[in-house]
Amino acid sequence: MGRGAKIAVGVVVVLAALLAVNTVVIDRETKAAGVTEPDGQILDLPGGKLEVVERGPRDGSPIVLVHCFSCAINWWDRMMPMLARDHRVVAVDLLGHGGSEKPTSGYTIPNQADLVAAALEELRVRDAVVVGHSLGGSVVTGLAERSPQLVRKAVIVDTPPSHKGDSLGLVAKLGFAPVIGELFWRVKPDFAVRKGLEVAFAPGFDVPDEFVEDVNRMTYSSYHDSPEGSGDYTDEEGLDQRMKESGKPLLVIMGAEEQIVADPAERLAEYRATVPGVRTKLIAGAGHSPNVEKPAVTAALVLSFAKDARSGRQGGKPHG
Repeated sequence: MGRGAKIAVGVVVVLAALLAVNTVVIDRETKAAGVTEPDGQILDLPGGKLEVVERGPRDGSPIVLVHCFSCAINWWDRMMPMLARDHRVVAVDLLGHGGSEKPTSGYTIPNQADLVAAALEELRVRDAVVVGHSLGGSVVTGLAERSPQLVRKAVIVDTPPSHKGDSLGLVAKLGFAPVIGELFWRVKPDFAVRKGLEVAFAPGFDVPDEFVEDVNRMTYSSYHDSPEGSGDYTDEEGLDQRMKESGKPLLVIMGAEEQIVADPAERLAEYRATVPGVRTKLIAGAGHSPNVEKPAVTAALVLSFAKDARSGRQGGKPHG
């Protein structure tokens, strides 16, 4: 073997070693909880520390907000003022997101649901209208299953019954690749994060800077394992069947210009075929995040559903 070939082999060996070390370091990274919202507080719970925000009158009927994958409490900022006029609004950062603790594990839906339940018990919130966006929709379903006393009604925003045919986009796929994903996480520039987030909205939507920061606050474990936990949960049993079994009144909202969920109108039809009395709404001009893109419309739907005494299993009419 010539000198040049030996050098090339040596370089490859060194690079492989560096990649291996980076993979181990990134996979073991953790972050402590810390307040990220002006009125946020950290709850020290048995399963981890979560950041929560409370707004609105404390004696108002409660509405609980649970965000999407790689998101945080601030994804509800455009809706919360409308909800908090008459309701006690509680928004939670899921484990691994926002200001909450970021361990190396714990990102299954049952664990996330139990942590949200512990937070609500700590805050003495019960009989709430619980709203979950995307990943949060799976968590809300888990909450309705595991802690039914905390949930009066459930609202699922852009979470299909299962994840068949869905795609988080090319940038996200790169982040999930073994070894390469950890390397990308180490060097990811903000423009790539912003590009990856574009699929969470209708085409042409301007991604806010604070949403890029939400991704940067995560660890690789929380980024990699959170959607995997949601996929495992829906593979075991679809959200439509789980919500049917829970017996809770349900509203499902989706954006008509979805870039993640395949055929949102058809996915709403799946809920209608399974869950008696479910209400559904397809919002024009919104993509995967109508709570951000069409906050007034989305808030009005949630408030109407929260108020309507008829929105039980009998007599609930589907929306278009």
